[in-house]
Formats: sequence, structure tokens, C-alpha cells
Amino acid sequence: MKDAVLLSDPRFFQHRAGAYHPERPERLDAARAAVEQSRLAFMPLEPRLATAEELARVHTPAFVEWLASMEGKQAFIDADTFVSPRSAEIARLAAGGTVAMVDALVDGPLRRGVALVRPPGHHARADQAMGFCLLNNVAVAAAHARARGLGRVAIIDWDVHHGNGTQEMFYDDPSVLYVSTHQFPFYPGTGAVLETGTGEGTGHTVNVPLTAGGGDGVFRGAFERIILPVLDEFAPDLVLVSAGFDASARDPLAEMTLTADAFGWMARELRRVADRHAGGRIALVLEGGYDLIALETGLLAATRGIVEGVGIDIPRDVDAADIGRAQAVAERAWKIHQ
Repeated sequence: MKDAVLLSDPRFFQHRAGAYHPERPERLDAARAAVEQSRLAFMPLEPRLATAEELARVHTPAFVEWLASMEGKQAFIDADTFVSPRSAEIARLAAGGTVAMVDALVDGPLRRGVALVRPPGHHARADQAMGFCLLNNVAVAAAHARARGLGRVAIIDWDVHHGNGTQEMFYDDPSVLYVSTHQFPFYPGTGAVLETGTGEGTGHTVNVPLTAGGGDGVFRGAFERIILPVLDEFAPDLVLVSAGFDASARDPLAEMTLTADAFGWMARELRRVADRHAGGRIALVLEGGYDLIALETGLLAATRGIVEGVGIDIPRDVDAADIGRAQAVAERAWKIHQ
């Protein structure tokens, strides 16, 4: 009997910038080590290339054509984001693999999934690659879930950086709830607490910007006071986690102080949301995380959290000013704590 679906593929190693770029192939070695240490029985899932139709749900045709034109080239698109000769293909494989994960959870007997993909995706905009990201994997997957007939999809993004691309793609869409915890102010400069959506999507973007230095207690407070109540009211049919591990205290690119236990606790609580509303359907989709030890230990804890429902209780800080501000904004759209 298998425990969960695992999407992984050696081709993801072929997206390369060079030895000193933090978004390096060795991140997948750490991720693979994490799932192996979990001792869980995984059903392997082979990725496939995302189709033009699947990409066009969230990306512009011109951008998809531009990315295809970069095949075979080696270049930096901006100061952070690069392509190597096979990057365009590998980005389509990451997006298509995440779509395949959605299909597996909707159609198959298993309801938990872990997608070890790269390049990451949550900064990719409809018409722009940025922030190490080429295609927005989790957004492509969420749009595919909606096309499959799922009424409501929740994306929880605990990467230390705000997922500006994902937010933009669903900013006016009430069928997709985007929730982000992130260091603020910080790259990419978006994710302020008052960014809540527009039109019919107002309230369906929930940003919880956190001051540098915040740790396990602040994240638990944010989940208990804001995120979990909003998710229960939204009642998603599928839960997708943009699972970055760069909010770890070890990460060299940020200044938050999470332990591995925090990732396990958050994953466990999100699994419970999926059990209450989504028939158990939940997937972790790898985003950032640039310290290999932190990535390995955080992903191990998160994997066990969503698959086995285990997690060590972490401290609680419900009085942080950041949380109070975000809760006050969320209460304009959601009936939390009423």
C-alpha cells in the first residue's frame, strides 16, 4: 500500500546557472534525501511537458513563445534569473509535472503528493520570468484543477518571498484563494497586507507580511488566527502548498528564523484542512530554500506532516503586531473569530 504520490525526475537537474547560483541542482539531492529519510512508500509519478493550452491559462501566448525561443541558449534574463540550453524544456516539465500531480490526486486512490520540481515558479508572472522562476508551476496546476471542474482551489505559500506572480494571476478570481506568509519588506516588494484582490476576487488574496526575525511562534499565530479560519470558511476542493524552505533560520538569502518543526506543524495543519474539505487532496510543490540542510530537514518534516499527519507542536505567539494587522484586514472579507 502506497502512502503518497512523489513526482521527481533527473531531468530537473539539467537547468543550470553555474556553481555559485543559489538555485542549483544540488537542491534536488537534498530534497530526494528528505523523502528517502521519511521511510514512506511513494507511488512514483513521471512528469510530462505542459501543453500550450495549459500554460495559456495563466501565461500570455507571447511569453510562452519567448520562452520557447530561449531553447538552446545560455543567458541571464535579469540579475537573478537564468536559462541554460535545456531550461525552457525543463520549465515546461516542471509545470506539466505539477499538472500531472493534480490529475493523480483527483483521479487516483492517493490524496497526498510531493512534487520535487525546479526551476521554482511563484515569482513568474503572466508575461515575465523573474526571481529564479520561468513558469508558474503552482498557478498552472491550480488553473488546471479549475478546468478539471474543481470549484475552489487554495494555494498556501510559505516561501520567505512573496509569490507576486501567483497573486497576480488570481487577483480577481474568487475560485482561487491565495494565502502568503513572507518576510516584509523584502524581495520582490509585493505582498503588503492591503493587497487583498480586486473585483469578485476581493478578499481571496490574504497576505500576512512578517517582520524579519520572526520564528515558529509568529507563524503558528498567523495560522491559528488568520490562515486556518480563512481556509475553513473558503472550504477548498484542493490544497496546493508553494513549499519554500527559505524562511529557515539557516537560509542565506533571508532573515526569518523557522525551525524544521515549524514546517512539519504547518503541513500537518494544512493536511487537516484538506481532510475536512478537499477529500484529503493536498500537494507540496517545491519552491525556494537555499541552505541544503534546512531544505532537507524542512522538507522531511513537511512531508511527514502532510502524509502521516504528524508534527511537533511549536510555540505560539498570537500577540505579534504583524498578525494583528493582517487579521484586521482579513476580517473585512472573512467571518473569522466572529
